[in-house]
Amino acid sequence: MEKDELTYHVPVLLKESVDGMNIRPDGTYVDVTFGGAGHSREILSRLGEGGRLLGFDQDEDAERNIVNDTHFTFVRSNFRYLHNFLRYHNIEQVDAILADLGVSSHHFDDSERGFSFRFNGDLDMRMNKRAGLTAADILNTYEEERLADIFYLYGELKNSRKLASVIVKARNGQQIRTIGEFLEIIKPLFGREREKKELAKVFQALRIEVNQEMEALKEMLLAATEALKPGGRLVVITYHSLEDRMVKNIMKTGNVEGKAESDFFGNLQTPFRLVNNKVIVPDQAEIERNPRSRSAKLRIAEKK
Repeated sequence: MEKDELTYHVPVLLKESVDGMNIRPDGTYVDVTFGGAGHSREILSRLGEGGRLLGFDQDEDAERNIVNDTHFTFVRSNFRYLHNFLRYHNIEQVDAILADLGVSSHHFDDSERGFSFRFNGDLDMRMNKRAGLTAADILNTYEEERLADIFYLYGELKNSRKLASVIVKARNGQQIRTIGEFLEIIKPLFGREREKKELAKVFQALRIEVNQEMEALKEMLLAATEALKPGGRLVVITYHSLEDRMVKNIMKTGNVEGKAESDFFGNLQTPFRLVNNKVIVPDQAEIERNPRSRSAKLRIAEKK
């Protein structure tokens, strides 16, 4: 492994997640979050004659990690278009789909991308640099109420209204362009001891909105449910409660809202059987090796 790959993104719950895919050497698999190729390499090491892996990533930086392997196809696209690209590659159904929803360490550590409050840079946060609005655009143009909703829903911040009002007041004087300018405006709202945690939530909320992550996740989960063969596995690693709720709901009820449908006899109609009833989390050794894995939760379900 070259240094570049190591620093890109250390794969979280690697063995547990790939084991959960129940890989057969001749099966067809999808890694919808290719990133640093950590999970993909492990999947490829278990494939043989007739085996196939598609790796999705919308970020051009991920192309540096493409694996030279005849069993592998890279798809530069947001995973919300899973359905279209499977059709494009003439794949009817697949044996397992893996999603690791963590933002690559590489994004947090690249000051030019604007994902982290540890650096000063432009407030960008787009995973796909060819895509729409940046974080700065959102902060400078969204109405106060909409900003408050984003911080409340996506950051689970208690002071979301106050936050939005302070941002709107500040931008009336001058547009907010850089992380440094933004921190100057919002830092006074957070106490010293909670500051890092709260700032991380503010940045998470903006990142989710910039990349339309919740909409994309919903579309991907529905497409994945359709694409899996009977007995096929859906394996997902989440990092915050919003994502986890959606994944848990789709696995338990077949929809992200968690609305349980029953048949005439009252039996729950769901496309999945849970493989692990209890969520799988990293052990202490993994958290020490890779502190960013501490909030990871792995869920596995099998298509009926």
